[in-house]
Amino acid sequence: MTSQKSPQTMKPATAAKKLGVYLEATPAEFQEGVVTRDELNTLQSDPPEWLQELRRTGPHPRPVVAARLGVSISGLARGGITEPLTTEEIEALRAEDPEWLERERAIQAEVRAEEARLKETKRRP
Repeated sequence: MTSQKSPQTMKPATAAKKLGVYLEATPAEFQEGVVTRDELNTLQSDPPEWLQELRRTGPHPRPVVAARLGVSISGLARGGITEPLTTEEIEALRAEDPEWLERERAIQAEVRAEEARLKETKRRP
């Protein structure tokens, strides 16, 4: 006798994080249900219109905003950005290029350079 395996499921918040979208901006049926691994794979490989639109225009969660601006999530907070931003708002920030954004980008560049240096030192015997 073989037992039937139940599909692996995840909370909507986890699925939204994996999809790189802001949960509160997703459709109600997505927020209220559970997402199976197969459904997540389908959403990633063949995103429905609502997912494509969210990825295109936002609002975007902080990790996505930080990546698009080239700063860390902490840097966003230091710059006073604590809420999700739309693509339009991100582009406006880039165009404005405030002092805090320049400073945080410089910090992020230093961190990446240091990480690369450390990685290189580990490679050498």
